[in-house]
Amino acid sequence: MAQGNLTQRVDTVRRFNRFYTRAIGVLQEGWLGSFFSLTETRVLYELAHREKATASVVGNSLDLDAGYLSRILGAFEKRGLVEKTPSQDDGRQSVLTLTEEGRRQFAPLDARTNQEVGGMLESLSENHQRQLLGAMQTIETLLPSPEKDRAESTAKAPYLLRPHQLGDMGWVVYRQGVLYGQEYGYDEQFEALAAEIVAKFIQNYDAKRERCWIAEKDGEVVGSVFVVAKSKTIAKLRLLYVEPAARGLGIGSRLVAECVRFARQAGYKKMVLWTQSELDAARHIYKRAGFRVVEKKPHHSFGKDLVAETWELSL
Repeated sequence: MAQGNLTQRVDTVRRFNRFYTRAIGVLQEGWLGSFFSLTETRVLYELAHREKATASVVGNSLDLDAGYLSRILGAFEKRGLVEKTPSQDDGRQSVLTLTEEGRRQFAPLDARTNQEVGGMLESLSENHQRQLLGAMQTIETLLPSPEKDRAESTAKAPYLLRPHQLGDMGWVVYRQGVLYGQEYGYDEQFEALAAEIVAKFIQNYDAKRERCWIAEKDGEVVGSVFVVAKSKTIAKLRLLYVEPAARGLGIGSRLVAECVRFARQAGYKKMVLWTQSELDAARHIYKRAGFRVVEKKPHHSFGKDLVAETWELSL
């Protein structure tokens, strides 16, 4: 790349950084007029949304220096916001939880943040909201982060994830129908189910609480997954698939990891999914991600006798 082009692009990125930090109020002395800095607020958020948080887990999630995080947690302890209990899994670690006072102080911050972001989105048309969220997801997909690198299990994968675009839904239904027919002998009723799921997703799409990821390799769609709202507190993972030629690259695990991460950030308390006992590859991914089977039920669907499984993950 020519030096002049690089300089212009650097200027563009820095201009966007200045614009966005002003837009979300990062430069304020206290986040949203509170006594907490943005970093302190993010630490409180991690503690409020993780069942067994440790300093190392929080530090890795936020990419914070251990010493800096230790000072923040120490200050929280002195103010009665956080308490520590010995970890049963690792005696060298302590489990961190917000006290009742910590949750009382965090609750209005969390509500105010949601209100501020919601107000920003509501000032835009539905089409502009989709463009904005799609651009944000593209940035998040392309730029590296420690959490994303761990989810990928490799620094750079030979594929990318992107938000859905026009034409993707029809392709997903088509490939789901073809692949499950070829690999498991499912009839056209499975394709009809996939079509119903994607139609409801588009018709009732809530960009703040729902998401579709499309995996691309060499410009071709090679997989997808959906997160939809089952209730205010429960998210549902749907229609995970990876093309045969793209298997073995970690795409399935990455898609599920993105679903879990998004569901946590969206404020869900639990994620569920419905699958069949014979789908061994998918079941292995779900188990590795922390899901567990809570119900099994024999049924006859898609032209076959099957055993349906419901899996859950506490967020």
